[in-house]
Amino acid sequence: QVQLVESGGGLVQAGGSLRLSCAASGRTFSRYAMAWFRRAPGPEREFVAAISQFANTYYTDSVKGRFTISRDNSKNTVYLQMNTLKPEDTAVYYCAAKSVGAPTTPPYDYWGQGTQVTVSS
Repeated sequence: QVQLVESGGGLVQAGGSLRLSCAASGRTFSRYAMAWFRRAPGPEREFVAAISQFANTYYTDSVKGRFTISRDNSKNTVYLQMNTLKPEDTAVYYCAAKSVGAPTTPPYDYWGQGTQVTVSS
């Protein structure tokens, strides 16, 4: 079983940057696809970005060109670099992991507790 712990959230002004980190436990981190989701006020979480075990990356259209997902298997960590932040990026950001299936499709098997990102204007 994988445990995920997010960090790096905070309050920034529009146009600023944040880097989120997700530290993972488990024996087989390198075999997992990893993803970031976010939940703004509303009924459902939103897919943000994913990275496969082969380091292929995927993004939702609203963050393309601004966000970058990466992983460091030697540190069991996945990152989300967020640049040119907008107020609409405000949400709780969650790290997730899955062992099988396409990186951009549900379900994900393991979830972190989330970290708050607030973008002011």
